Formats: sequence, structure tokens, C-alpha cells
Amino acid sequence: MRLVKTIAETKKIIRLEKNKGKTIGFVPTMGYLHKGHLSLVHIARRKSEFLIVSIFVNPTQFSPDEDLKKYPWDIKRDLKLLKQEGTDLVFYPSEKQIYPSDYKTYVQVKDLSKLLCGVSRPHHFQGVTTIVLKLFNIIEPDVAVFGQKDYQQGVIIKRMVRDLNLDTKIITGRIIREKDGLAMSSRNTYLSTQQRENATVLYQSLRWVKWCFNDGLTSPKKAIKKIRAMIKQNSGKVDYVVAVNKNTLEPVKKLKKGTLIALAAYFGKTRLIDNTIL
Repeated sequence: MRLVKTIAETKKIIRLEKNKGKTIGFVPTMGYLHKGHLSLVHIARRKSEFLIVSIFVNPTQFSPDEDLKKYPWDIKRDLKLLKQEGTDLVFYPSEKQIYPSDYKTYVQVKDLSKLLCGVSRPHHFQGVTTIVLKLFNIIEPDVAVFGQKDYQQGVIIKRMVRDLNLDTKIITGRIIREKDGLAMSSRNTYLSTQQRENATVLYQSLRWVKWCFNDGLTSPKKAIKKIRAMIKQNSGKVDYVVAVNKNTLEPVKKLKKGTLIALAAYFGKTRLIDNTIL
């Protein structure tokens, strides 16, 4: 496994591998890896002949009041885990490599970026699409794998790939959960013991709506009202709870098979997201 910090060297290595006819698999991460990340690496490893994982905490997807400065990292641990997974190259650039001091260009997928997480984080997805497109241009992956937990991100990236005629195939990996159901996230480390216990209500509420849907519940309003109440009862502050079309992210008038139930909530200062598809 090679650790590469510059764009020029990364492109040179990838060019050589492509000339050998190898397919390139890619998983972009912000590091502090957990089993959720590694599940995506597993998929990319199976789908490619040369596997690249990037580790870069992207500043443009954080607003000034968010947790950029305290975002957890442990590069030595990350590299050990990636080596065990058979990663061929880890791209670990500095902020200066990605965003030089005179950087001016950003990419935005309109409309989709204003929904769900985009309401409370209006600049987030511009930062996400910009860094993903930059990484795609550097790495030119045949396959890239993203997680379902960041469902809206996946929809936006797929639209960007389609609209900009990119050749990368996007694969979505399932949500990996802790034993109590909480979706794995690097931000879970911010939670106190009590907050960590309270946060399990996110998964419990999603299970509840699936059960009720299977028993005949069709009203999005009733489902959303109950989920919001469950979160509040467990000391969570609701950002949003929605029932939307899984492709367009537009609200649905009636729950049906394939409806996306997505939510975001704060436990203390920690914002967590989760979702399920009926």
C-alpha cells in the first residue's frame, strides 16, 4: 500500500495502472475510519483491480459554526485498517494541495442541494460536490462507493455524474449500525454516555415507521409527527423528519413502497442523520 500526498504523483501512478488495463475503484473519506467506511472499501475492493481511498477533511463543506476544527482523526490507525483491507493507494493531500490560496471554482447541483440537510446547511453540498468532482478528476475512478447513511449526498453525486457526463459508476453501500442500531458515524465519538443512549431513538423511530407502514399506515404527516415526538422525548432536537421520493427527494402525499424516510437531529451539539426506505 502506498501513501501519496500530491496530486501529481497520484495521477502518475493511476495512469500507469490504467495503462495496464486495470479498473480503478475509489472510496472518498474524511478519515477516522469505522466499520461503515470499511464496508464501502470491501465493495470497492471487489469491484476493482486497483483500489484507492482518499483521506481529506474537506473544509468547504463545513460552515464557520460547525465542527471542522474538532473533527476526529487518527491517520496511523486509518492506514493500518486500510492496509488490512488490501487498499493499493491512500491519497492523503493537504488542504493547500486541494485548495490553493487563489482557488475560485465551485460546483453546485441546484434544487437537490436545497432540500433536507441543505435547509440548515445551505453551503454543505456545494462543498461536497466540489471536492468529489475534484477527486474524480484526479483519480478518474471506474467505480466509486458511497454510503446510504448520507443518502441525499448520494442522490446529488449521481445527478452530478449524470449531468456532467462523467464515466464513474456510483455504488451505494448499506448503512452499517452498532449493535443497538445507531448508524455508525465518526461524530458518534462526540456523544456523552447519556446522549449516546438517547440517540438510539433515531433507529427505533425508523423501525417504528416501517412496522406501522407494514400494518397499513399511509399518512406521512402521522409518521412524521410521531417520529418527531419520539426524538424529543429522548432529549433530541429535531432538524428535520421527512417522507420523500427516494429519487427526487420531494415530499410524498402518501407512504408507499420505496418512500425514503430521512431525519436529522441534535443530541447536545452533535448532529446525526439516518434514514430508511420503506
